[in-house]
Amino acid sequence: MSQAVTKRTVPYSNKIAFGVGMLANQMFPAVLSIFMVVLVQDLGFPGWMWGIIFFFPRVFDAFTDPIMGFISDNTRSKWGRRRQYVFIGAIIMGLSFMIMWQLYRDNGISYNFTYFMAWSLAFFLGLTIFSVPYVAMGYEMSDDFHERTEIMAIAQWIGQWAWVIAPWFWVIMYDPEWFPSAEEATRTLAVYVGFLFMVCAMVPAIFIKGESTVDKDYTPLTVKNIGRGFKEIISGFKEAFQSVPFRKLCVATFFIYNAFNTVAAFTFFIIVYHLFGGDSAAAGVWPTLFGSLGAVVTTFVVIPIVARMSKLMGKRRAFMWSQSISILGYILFWFLMIPGKPYMFIFALPFFSFGIGSLFTLMMSMTADVIDLDELENGVRREGIFGAIYWWMVKFGFAIAGGLSGIILSVVGFDPEAFAAPIAIGEVWPGMTGLRLFFSGLPILGTTIAILVMRTYSIDEERANEIRAQLEARKAGA
Repeated sequence: MSQAVTKRTVPYSNKIAFGVGMLANQMFPAVLSIFMVVLVQDLGFPGWMWGIIFFFPRVFDAFTDPIMGFISDNTRSKWGRRRQYVFIGAIIMGLSFMIMWQLYRDNGISYNFTYFMAWSLAFFLGLTIFSVPYVAMGYEMSDDFHERTEIMAIAQWIGQWAWVIAPWFWVIMYDPEWFPSAEEATRTLAVYVGFLFMVCAMVPAIFIKGESTVDKDYTPLTVKNIGRGFKEIISGFKEAFQSVPFRKLCVATFFIYNAFNTVAAFTFFIIVYHLFGGDSAAAGVWPTLFGSLGAVVTTFVVIPIVARMSKLMGKRRAFMWSQSISILGYILFWFLMIPGKPYMFIFALPFFSFGIGSLFTLMMSMTADVIDLDELENGVRREGIFGAIYWWMVKFGFAIAGGLSGIILSVVGFDPEAFAAPIAIGEVWPGMTGLRLFFSGLPILGTTIAILVMRTYSIDEERANEIRAQLEARKAGA
């Protein structure tokens, strides 16, 4: 029998404010993935260079995450542990995004590569300063098992609008009525995107109040202590990763999200070069519709269904069913990507969307449950460290995914400049069969591994309530 726990209701306005932050957290990487096409398609970057640009800034990002988690967890201030960093990170992230896309073809590939790499590092530093305390802020918002899922569902619902909006940049970038060239489009659009979503990223810091931590017994944040604290960070990583439920969440997320991201950038190439023989004008809005319709399905269908499934059957079973449905979607893509009939892939989108659409809604909620278990077992509340580790797995894997995507393009021999003009629809573009095999096969493999890992995940609603009751009893007796 589960023990009674005190439910603390989170104001709906706070849930919305947190969700607006998620919109920024999703929009920047969404637009980044759209703009990255310009580096190859318009600025002449070879596949290996594209892979390096994907890889190294994200490795840097993954390295700085745990440091930021330590700083955030040990900050003493009247604003709490998180808000000030969310605000500062938003500014750095927004400004550097604007600057890094000021690329000109006339400057040459070497200069543009160096320039973009340097500002990418600044952008990802800002992303770390923003995202690590922001995610930890979400974990702290509620103690309730189901309300945590509702908070994350609302946040993911709002965040998914990034993936509805972002693909339309492809249309704007390559429409001569908007801009004479895609490179000029990215320079201009980056300013608007950077400013608008910098403001969105500030919203959680402004509207979600934090309790003062001035009197808390935290490790002082001196340069010496932060340096010495790196050993504590590594120790915290080891301790956190010793949690079997948390380890399962991290591994499952790593395989699903990063298998997806390895091949996501191929969507544009498959639609333009496989479905339309390399004729980007004929392809029109179809690359955009792939991402946008998928996001609409995720926003209005998948997230509400997954939230309901979680309440009816529990988070683990909801995860298993959702990911199994996504495998069906990837299988359908192989058969429904038919040259000259782009509308056919639409039938696969609802199934495919269950993969990423359910992932963070459930996983972030389950991570909050694991943090409770860690507090019960170790007597310390470590949202920052756990959030940093979880997103470190995501970001490090994303770095690997970016590098792999460049390698895959080279291995399969895909070359957009192989022909000076489009080929007849139905003819096979060099390297396209291999690209399509990776597009469907790699996510199926990653998702299958994740499902096997999560079969024995152990924290259900009853166990989560028991943990909360024990924590409340401990605090009451303190």
